[in-house]
Amino acid sequence: MLAFTSLGRSLAGRALRHWQRAAERADRTPIDALEVQRGEAAALQAALSDFQHRAQARLVDPRKGGDRMDLPGGTDWSWRPEAWKGPIAHRGAASVEQRTPMGEGLTLFHDGGTSEVSLRQMRNLHARDQAPFGLRLEVFHFDGTFLSLVLDLPQDACEGLQQRHIVRVALKLELERRAEVFARLNVKHGPNTEKMLREIPDPNGEVVVEFDLAYTDMNEKRVESAWVDLIFEGASMNQITLRDITLCRYPRAEI
Repeated sequence: MLAFTSLGRSLAGRALRHWQRAAERADRTPIDALEVQRGEAAALQAALSDFQHRAQARLVDPRKGGDRMDLPGGTDWSWRPEAWKGPIAHRGAASVEQRTPMGEGLTLFHDGGTSEVSLRQMRNLHARDQAPFGLRLEVFHFDGTFLSLVLDLPQDACEGLQQRHIVRVALKLELERRAEVFARLNVKHGPNTEKMLREIPDPNGEVVVEFDLAYTDMNEKRVESAWVDLIFEGASMNQITLRDITLCRYPRAEI
């Protein structure tokens, strides 16, 4: 491959020196030429960023395949969302809009008028991390009333879902400053939607939230879809790192 030949290394070296010289001369380069160079640099930066992201995915610890999970006995369905398993096409956004998709089944929602919120995918480098990737949410000024990550569960999570099931959400969270965090399970069955809300009392570290469907009026024969909201209150001036999230369901032990 070109990247491993003497010619490839020579071309890469010449390109590096070209941009080093361009940076040194930027304060005296004519404006028209500078505009052109800036566009070229932006395109190059995007290509290099894409390469780095893909390379990181290839160089991931082979023990972290994205499917390793600690699951309770009797689990009959489990899932780690795409954004935590591998590189996603839309890896990040700054000043995110009120509805911003981030990979399959994951959307950030907020109602802020002035958004100083950024969201990006990141590599997990700690040996103890089971997920190859994580998500980092940075919130500066925020004038809205809610900020939430919504996970749309795949259809197989709804197949065979019964009131005897417990739905388990396992999180690995890191917060720069304390904030209130809630998890809400929503199950749509026919025209109705069951909603179960749980506060996460200490949202730093490894946390498990469970939803016992016995306490719902869910019609097992009409389950259409399900999703989980992670709701952050008082998130202004905070950095929230979600290193991992896994979901599973298992039947309640019969007494």
